[in-house]
Amino acid sequence: MKQLAIVALAAGLAACSTVNPYTGEKQTAKATSGAAIGAAVGALVGIATSDSSKERKERALKGAGIGALAGGGVGAYMDQQEAKMRQKLEGTGVSVTRDGDRLILNMPGNITFATDSSRVQDSFRPVLDSVSEVLSEYEKTMIQVAGHTDSTGGDRYNMLLSQQRAQSVADVLNEFGVQSVRIDPVGFGETQPIATNETETGRARNRRVELTLVPYQEE
Repeated sequence: MKQLAIVALAAGLAACSTVNPYTGEKQTAKATSGAAIGAAVGALVGIATSDSSKERKERALKGAGIGALAGGGVGAYMDQQEAKMRQKLEGTGVSVTRDGDRLILNMPGNITFATDSSRVQDSFRPVLDSVSEVLSEYEKTMIQVAGHTDSTGGDRYNMLLSQQRAQSVADVLNEFGVQSVRIDPVGFGETQPIATNETETGRARNRRVELTLVPYQEE
């Protein structure tokens, strides 16, 4: 049966290639903390691990005319998508990370939303338009939109804000032509930090929306 691929992550994650959104330089970073590993694992929850909803998703994808990729062509498919996404996002402040057959787009909260707001800033909409252009071309890609916050504020507030921000980004992608059946918005609140919450720099990194792009492929 055709279904979304589930990526098994080892205890030590492989090195990921990234591009610094400010310098344009390619750099390599390894996830070395438990929090980073947890974030990577959690990034697939909404797309890959729901049982009954997975079957409904597959039926909806079939109804939308979206078929699964054959295993042998996944690597080249993601290579091409990565190259176009890097080109579109150069200089925007959004980083692109490759992790196996997944792409992760990290959108810092300060460029995506105003403080304490879940409305996508007008200045950021052209960036999401560019992302949507690539996603519309590569329609066999599923998109998890994950909202994250720092630890400032209450747990309930942070969870709600992260969910609202994820939904806002998902709505804009849909507005720009990405089918809603391919998008899975989810909020993680403060539970998936990628940096310490003890410093302002770390908290700024944790306030983010991540798009995890996963190829829809045959099992």
